[in-house]
Amino acid sequence: MRHSSLLLCLSVTCLVPLAAPAAGPGAFLQPVPSQAGPLLPGGDYLGQKPPGKAPELFAPGIVDAGMYTRDVAMTPDGKEIYWTASIGSWTLTTVVWSRQVDGHWTAPEVAPFAADPHYHTIEPCISPDGKLFFFSSDRPGPQDGKEADFDLYVMERKRDGWGEPLSLGAPINTEKGEYFPSVTRDGTLYFTRDSGPGSGDIWRSRWVNGHYAAPEKLPYEVNRGNSQFNAFVAPDESYLILSEQGQKANLGSVDYYIVFRNPDDTWTDSVNLGPVINGKKSEGYSAFVSRDGKFLFFASARVAGDLVAPGEKLTYARLKELHNSGGNGTSAIYWLDAGFLKDLDPRPPQEPPPAKPVGF
Repeated sequence: MRHSSLLLCLSVTCLVPLAAPAAGPGAFLQPVPSQAGPLLPGGDYLGQKPPGKAPELFAPGIVDAGMYTRDVAMTPDGKEIYWTASIGSWTLTTVVWSRQVDGHWTAPEVAPFAADPHYHTIEPCISPDGKLFFFSSDRPGPQDGKEADFDLYVMERKRDGWGEPLSLGAPINTEKGEYFPSVTRDGTLYFTRDSGPGSGDIWRSRWVNGHYAAPEKLPYEVNRGNSQFNAFVAPDESYLILSEQGQKANLGSVDYYIVFRNPDDTWTDSVNLGPVINGKKSEGYSAFVSRDGKFLFFASARVAGDLVAPGEKLTYARLKELHNSGGNGTSAIYWLDAGFLKDLDPRPPQEPPPAKPVGF
């Protein structure tokens, strides 16, 4: 993907930049955090012990601290982690982040580009090469009318952080809502577009000759029901993990499914990720696979074990403690070993490419 061409197109013809805030044009720039604030332990993934085959809360007390959380994104080197956090029924919704500095993680903070409380900023996505940052927001954009809907935005990586958010504009953004960007290595953009009240479909746009081509709605194997949304695409475009509502095979109200892409650009039937991931109270709204392919992160509203011990009497202090803890029935982020995903692939084994002759 030619990022210089992309950002030139975005800044000159395809997109209209947001108006700079009163603090000046640099106010949207995301600075590298200093070490003045509190620092967390070091190690990969916020210093968390890698999970096994059973889902575990991701970074309890740090990421999962009782708020409604979902939507994970990471830089390719794993040194920056972003997620969506909300209070109330999406009363305040924003992107939060932590960065590794000199081996330690900074305490979570609201990302500067998401700090305006008047708008919702959600669903961060970082391109596989780490050069572009996409997200969805209902902030006013150049194509909006009297009432702003959700549109997709992009920022370019700068030396000291992320540049100014730019609307992706037409033909990606429309009068309908656009959500949950996910990007392949060659720049192909997958996203959700509203298809009616409470429903959505998965769309795809190729990066062609310096601009995004007209989006195409993906076929029935992907968009097979009344509502499917928030598709994470593998960097090599070999599969999608998406959320589906109202399917007969669902174990809960919203389940995670995986769909594999064939070499001829057709898709397999979707496969339910099963009871380890899905359940009656799972509410699966967003998934992410780490760039090394080792871990699956997913949002779930499950209750992580017994909230109170047998015979324990509930106190107000205990109630407050549970309220500020992940796994309390509010959407939280879980992770587990992603190795099981390949076992769900119904495609026949792919033959390796022919070996090149040795010598002259």
